[in-house]
Amino acid sequence: MSFNLKEYYSNLSKGDVILAYKGSITSELINDILEAVEKKLEEADADSKLRKKIYNVLVESLQNLFHHIEMAHEGIQEELDPKFGILVIIKDGEFYKVTTGNFVNAKRIKFLKEKIDKINTLSKDELKDMYKFILNHQKLSAKGGGGLGLVDIARKSGNKLEYDFYQYNDDYYFFNLTISV
Repeated sequence: MSFNLKEYYSNLSKGDVILAYKGSITSELINDILEAVEKKLEEADADSKLRKKIYNVLVESLQNLFHHIEMAHEGIQEELDPKFGILVIIKDGEFYKVTTGNFVNAKRIKFLKEKIDKINTLSKDELKDMYKFILNHQKLSAKGGGGLGLVDIARKSGNKLEYDFYQYNDDYYFFNLTISV
């Protein structure tokens, strides 16, 4: 297939990199990443309001990775840790870009695309209303969420969610989500 994980990660990790990680996404790792990024943003003298936004987007992004990564990667030729994911944070001009990536089963793509496309059409007030509606009316899924993560990321970043699906084989795609803050 045409998707090359090493090349993808290498290209993603160019520029003013704050943090780049690929491997197993664990709860311990999430805490370590949050601490490291917070420290780097303080050292970079980033505005406190901006740091808070980045931190909040990062928390949601990491939780999405942690809870929604598929453990089985049958047919994927790469040597992958369980719960394999990618996280890269770069400074791009006046924006910080938080990019996550993970393999998803081809069957989930239509659902993810529709959900993100819907979120991207909503105004700030509509996102707030959707967030409240989900909070008050949805049941928690087996993975612990009620569908709030992507809505919350869009609300906190104030920007559209950028995404791509790169076909790896017939059963799996690599899902790339980039949030500009």
